[in-house]
Amino acid sequence: MLFSFFSFSQVTSEIDATEIKIGEQIDYKMNVEADSTALVVFPEGQTFMPLEAVEALKIDTTKRGAKFLLSRIYKLTQFDSGVYTIPRQKIIINEKPFFTDSLKVEVNTIAVDTTKQNLYDIKPIIEVENDNSGRLQFILGVIATLALIALVAFLLYWFIWRKKPLTEAEELALLPPYDRAKLALSKLDESQYLMRSEVKEYYSELTFIIRKYLDEKVYDRALESTTAELINRLKLLKEGNQIPLSKETILHIESILQRADLVKFAKSSPDTALAEMDKSTIEKAIDNVKVSLPEPSEEEKLLDRKYKEEQERKKKQRKIWITVAISVMLIVATFIGFGIKYGFGYVKDTIVGHESKELLEGNWVASAYGYPPIWIETPEVLKREEVEIPEEYKDKVSSAVFKYSAETSGIDVQVSTATFKVTQEQGKPTEITDEEKTKDLQQATEAYLKVLEAKGAKDITVKQEKFSTPNGAKGVKIYGTMTMILDNDYVQPAKYNLFLFRAENVRQQIILNWRTDDNYADDIMERITNSIELKPDEVEEKEN
Repeated sequence: MLFSFFSFSQVTSEIDATEIKIGEQIDYKMNVEADSTALVVFPEGQTFMPLEAVEALKIDTTKRGAKFLLSRIYKLTQFDSGVYTIPRQKIIINEKPFFTDSLKVEVNTIAVDTTKQNLYDIKPIIEVENDNSGRLQFILGVIATLALIALVAFLLYWFIWRKKPLTEAEELALLPPYDRAKLALSKLDESQYLMRSEVKEYYSELTFIIRKYLDEKVYDRALESTTAELINRLKLLKEGNQIPLSKETILHIESILQRADLVKFAKSSPDTALAEMDKSTIEKAIDNVKVSLPEPSEEEKLLDRKYKEEQERKKKQRKIWITVAISVMLIVATFIGFGIKYGFGYVKDTIVGHESKELLEGNWVASAYGYPPIWIETPEVLKREEVEIPEEYKDKVSSAVFKYSAETSGIDVQVSTATFKVTQEQGKPTEITDEEKTKDLQQATEAYLKVLEAKGAKDITVKQEKFSTPNGAKGVKIYGTMTMILDNDYVQPAKYNLFLFRAENVRQQIILNWRTDDNYADDIMERITNSIELKPDEVEEKEN
């Protein structure tokens, strides 16, 4: 008794209202009186079920003599009417648990004055447009794809197809041999080699110019030949009438090349005037070679043009192959990168398209079907189907069926409610026994299995277990596997789930069928199953 009194004096709880309307909040306050050195731990999270904790305020501390009074307020709410009990809450003080008292709260519905508020029949089903979120995602995906394509195209153009500006050496190489030699001699004048007494560099450049020109127009080994070898070759060509060069021109070239050899290898140092005269002699020799050489024939010009065109064609073809290779590599690298991160099957289905994947990632619809309502979330809206009831049962039962079927993926969702009518002679229905419930559910299961067999299902396995919805409605789950024989004799493995709920005069059922080879169907069915909710209170109200 002393321990209970001590615990009660330390921990108390209170609420600011015992009755609220649906959606209103109450303040649940906990008070703890403890020493200043005590470690106090208040509850965290959803510990107030069936009420929902909306917010937990900061702890308020007040000094009371030698002790502290700690207070904390929790904002609680509930969106279903009824009488609820807030369970005891555990508070830990110095590693010892203390509990508050449980409290009752009544949640009332909002009264509707039917004399002022007109009531209307349920409106018929109408087609509605989907929201723009999916369209927006599609537009963003298209923009991102176009941006990636534009980036790849820009990179290909910039590094492959773009006509890059030529360097000075490239522009010089495109000139004809004569113009290139004359331009090189002009640049030699601007080099200031002679002003800096760099005679060796001057003669090296000068002899390279004449050798390069002769290599391209007269003798194709002029660059690697020695002076004696080059002059002997020119004399032989002259004697064989293969080049119309004068003996004087050959002698001038020989003289300058020999002087250049002395400068480069014997450290000879001719004066500036002689070096400039040698440069003028080389320039005249180049002019004489150009004049003496015959103009290319039309056939040679045609061959040269064809050669250039062939080179351009090969160059263009090489660019095309490089572009194709880079594009393929980028596509393959992108596919492999996303495949490693998200899975190759997922990436393939994203590119090619997959009905079940689109259903799983699309905008789902949460709605209530029939009365009493079955709340369920599905990839698409379930459409009402007319059910033909035999004439002898029309006065005894009414049925509402809502269905969605995806033929390509094999996903089939069906929600139905069967209401058993009670005549005035029968009066108020008696409470249904557990045995009657079991018998009715067995009959419903057998009827469903016969429907599967009529559709071509074979090798049906049947398992049964209890099932409860998140809001506490209890029923049974019939599930198993089967093989469907399609029109082309193709055997298709499949699964099924049948959820049955039985009240006094109502039987509610949810049917889920899907193919086992669909990678996304299992996730779809799991999400649908987790969303099933029934309102048992509404069933009881209708019966009463």
